[in-house]
Amino acid sequence: MFSKPLLGTNVKKTKLSWFEYIWHSCIIQGWYNCWYSFKNWSDLMGDNYQEYALLVSDDPLEQCILYFWDSLEDEIYPKHFLESLLQMVDDIETGKEKVYPLDEDFFDRIKDLVGDDYETGTLDDADES
Repeated sequence: MFSKPLLGTNVKKTKLSWFEYIWHSCIIQGWYNCWYSFKNWSDLMGDNYQEYALLVSDDPLEQCILYFWDSLEDEIYPKHFLESLLQMVDDIETGKEKVYPLDEDFFDRIKDLVGDDYETGTLDDADES
């Protein structure tokens, strides 16, 4: 999983108390945001931005500046949104929601449904009429 877990929460729980929300989601996440902003700012001031270029064509300084401005954005989500995410996870784990895996068979079924369009990116003559 590539996402960061919601700190201090029990995954089996679908509701957050106000204390949990304020402490874990607002205060701790707020300090993480401050740390990331400071780290980006110190990399800018110390000319330590060579690792910010992901692609060959990227300018490391420009990418570091973009990361710095992005780190200033607020990443604290509303309590009802976080509770809805916890409820979705619970619904998936308990089987209330059906999950469709994206495996090789799924992509083979798409190829069968779409036909040549999947490979070439063009429409078949029969589909145009």
